[in-house]
Amino acid sequence: MLEINKNNFIQEVLGEDKVVVADFWASWCGPCKMLAPVLEEISSEMKNVKFVKINIDDNPNLAQQFRVASIPTLMVFKDGDIKNKIVGFRPKSEIVDLVSKHV
Repeated sequence: MLEINKNNFIQEVLGEDKVVVADFWASWCGPCKMLAPVLEEISSEMKNVKFVKINIDDNPNLAQQFRVASIPTLMVFKDGDIKNKIVGFRPKSEIVDLVSKHV
């Protein structure tokens, strides 16, 4: 999954013409570590969706801009707009269902 920062966020997330799932995470976050392999698996199956990671410690301005209060937070972007958001660890099936609604 592509690492996103303030320098490439607009191009890689807001400017993308396909659905983008952004994972707001941190290296010290246990649930984030549990979610990472689930997202890797989903991203290998959903080729028509772009999955990206945003480390909130390295990118506090992006976390603040999108009001990320707890992590992990997944945001589904389409055409530059947030279409959905889930906070905390969720099972694969729930994430797939959520993302599929916007593809």
